[in-house]
Amino acid sequence: MIKNYFKIAFRGFRKHKLFTLINITGLLIGTSASIVIYLIVHFELTFDKFHNDGDRIYRVVSNYTFQGEVGYNSGVCGPLGGAIKGQATGVAVVAPFFTLSQPNVFVPGKAGAPQTRFKNQDDVVLAGPEYFKIFNYTWLAGSAKAALQAPNQVVLTSNQAKKYFPDLSYGQMIGKVISYDSVKTTVTGIVQAFTQNSDLTFHDFISYSTGTVVKDFKDQLQLNEWESTTSASQLFIKLSPTATAANIEKQVNYILKKSSPPKPENKGNSHGFSLQPLSDLHFNSDYGNFDNGRIASKNTLRGLLVIAAFLLILGCINFINLTTAQANQRAKEIGIRKTMGSSRAQLIFQFLSETFMITLIAVILSAALAPVVLKLFSDFIAPGVKVDFLHQPDLILFLISLVLIVSLLSGFYPALVLSGYKPVSVLKNQVSSAGSQSRKAWLRKSLSVAQFVIAQFFIMATVLVSKQIHYALHKDLGFKKDAIIVVNSPWKNRTDARNQVFFNKLNAMPQIELVSLGGAPPSSGSTNSTLVTYQDGKKEVKTDVQLKFGDENYMKLYKLKLLAGRALRIGDTSKSVVINEKYSKVLGFKTPSAAIGTVLIHFNGPKTLQVVGVVSDFHQRSLHEPVKPLAIYTGTNSFMKGTFHIALKPETAGGGEWKTAIAGVQKIWKEVYPDDDFSYDFFDATIAKFYETEQHTSQLLTWATALSIFISCLGLLGLAIYTTNQRTKEIGVRKVLGATVAQVVTLLSSELILLILLAFVIVTPIAWYSMNYWMQGFADRTTISWWIFAISGAGMLVAAVFTSSFQTIKAAIANPVKSLRSE
Repeated sequence: MIKNYFKIAFRGFRKHKLFTLINITGLLIGTSASIVIYLIVHFELTFDKFHNDGDRIYRVVSNYTFQGEVGYNSGVCGPLGGAIKGQATGVAVVAPFFTLSQPNVFVPGKAGAPQTRFKNQDDVVLAGPEYFKIFNYTWLAGSAKAALQAPNQVVLTSNQAKKYFPDLSYGQMIGKVISYDSVKTTVTGIVQAFTQNSDLTFHDFISYSTGTVVKDFKDQLQLNEWESTTSASQLFIKLSPTATAANIEKQVNYILKKSSPPKPENKGNSHGFSLQPLSDLHFNSDYGNFDNGRIASKNTLRGLLVIAAFLLILGCINFINLTTAQANQRAKEIGIRKTMGSSRAQLIFQFLSETFMITLIAVILSAALAPVVLKLFSDFIAPGVKVDFLHQPDLILFLISLVLIVSLLSGFYPALVLSGYKPVSVLKNQVSSAGSQSRKAWLRKSLSVAQFVIAQFFIMATVLVSKQIHYALHKDLGFKKDAIIVVNSPWKNRTDARNQVFFNKLNAMPQIELVSLGGAPPSSGSTNSTLVTYQDGKKEVKTDVQLKFGDENYMKLYKLKLLAGRALRIGDTSKSVVINEKYSKVLGFKTPSAAIGTVLIHFNGPKTLQVVGVVSDFHQRSLHEPVKPLAIYTGTNSFMKGTFHIALKPETAGGGEWKTAIAGVQKIWKEVYPDDDFSYDFFDATIAKFYETEQHTSQLLTWATALSIFISCLGLLGLAIYTTNQRTKEIGVRKVLGATVAQVVTLLSSELILLILLAFVIVTPIAWYSMNYWMQGFADRTTISWWIFAISGAGMLVAAVFTSSFQTIKAAIANPVKSLRSE
């Protein structure tokens, strides 16, 4: 019986090749998108899900409020870990750790050979044995009981161990000496590197107690300083089975309040801690991940799921439309089957089996194409997303579910309609009753409108996102951003003398227009701010102020517009400061010139700052964030003056001046900093990186729009073929009676145009609301122009008419004699 079902299905596929191809193609696009998006979403949602009792693991993070401005920090103050361990109840394990700033690692060579140097290693931390009680590591050598118990011990992951000691077994590595800069450590354990998805990428674990005996580490840990917080100092805790996060959070904040009572001068400002679940680390951009950690967006994942659902629905709509449109062609088959004894259930199974076969073919092709699609979207998709059917049983289960769900969605209604024909009516050629035809026509029109709504929504969203990206990249941000490269001097080998030598050599290069030595550029991903107080005799204004450090060339190089006073100049000390217009207004001055001479009090001590100039506002970060109060002054140490800003002279058409300049800068770098690697960034490219998420969204929407239009047009083509075939004789009669080709084409296309206009009316308010909601994420944004909607509606109309015109024009110009010959 089942064999006959499939045999009949194949026979039908051969008979209706074009409609079968359209159905397979529509479902192929939808299922391909579903498979790829499933792989992406599943990959992102599985980070650190393999740890035992993961729902009891939390990271303690810091929250700040300065004059209404909310700030977040993934780090905590140094003494908090010890205080929680001694004073809080309900906490099973406390594991503080500290991320070191890219130490150089030295491994002794064999038999007197020179030691091997591994430069600037990431993911090296100070951690105690408690860290391995929270997270699931497998020990390959050594043990959790003995490792990291004493100062100057280190545990390595298997990958890093093989990197340092490629010729030794894990057991032989125990007892080996490794130096981190000048700190010598002994290997006491090797753990298996995680093979599952994890944000915990640390690979060198130096015992936390080393920080109590090594002065450099001790100064960084600040184990007695409650008012200093750095993201390098982080803390994980594991709660007892009966404890609640809310209760522990109250205890932690009570410890802070008791150990560091609020000061009267900080009234209106606050500092507190909260518990961040382990499952939130991969998605929370407020606190970030770790130094090299990638943050995924749940909103993006939800958007991907919506896109997959829409494309799948479009393919199902096509199938339903074309199958119900062909119902009359199978009426006699159904009538004969019922006369011969077939039950309605058997007919439903027959039609569902046909749908199942088409869906199965589409899913098999989609699975085969998945690696190609993943490669196509490699810039958008996170590294690690892959297709591996042998090691991804969940993917196999998803594919099976996809086949079954799509088969039911696409085939159930057509099977219900086709199996419901009465054999007597069928054999008397009375299946096309007005009621059934109108019901089927209403369904097809409704589904077609749904297709056009989805397609037009994608078009509108794509146009708006592209418009906002163009606005962000081409808006005058208040500074020059072209032809500027930024070079950071090496952290460990940075000295004022070396920086000055490098600066002087750069100034002598003919391809360079101007050089400035300072801190971060006007707009950057890094933030440096402090609390500054202003007293005018009547009131006290405390403000969290963004800080920029620069020499006398800084403002000139970036072409910051001076509104009042003067720029920084040679001889200025750190007491002279230039503020932005926003800050002058916050201080209460009505004009920029009124702020000149104002004395400000720095938060970190009894240090006064005198305002010598006011510059026009410029964006310190992306357009997502508003312009904030800002001050520019000359740095006093190498930390503040570690970045070289290099303005290149204009490049001639087809010339290679910039390439020559960069090569020259690299050569000078090797002369001044021979032990450090050279790297640079074009400033405008750094600005563009602020909008990587939006650019990926735009790319994704463009593909989704193209595919949705393609699927919709496929369905239209199929319906146009069916409609013209059904109305062949009508068209012939109209032409005999004098109808022109244009009139016939208009007749066949008028219903299509009305459906598109109806879809436009439905989708416009939905799209406007969605776009307006998305735009709220930008402090500075473009407008939602009327032409976005006009272009979308017109584009869909042109695409649909163009697709159907192939068939309508063909039918309109056909010889009426051929269509009427059988009458």
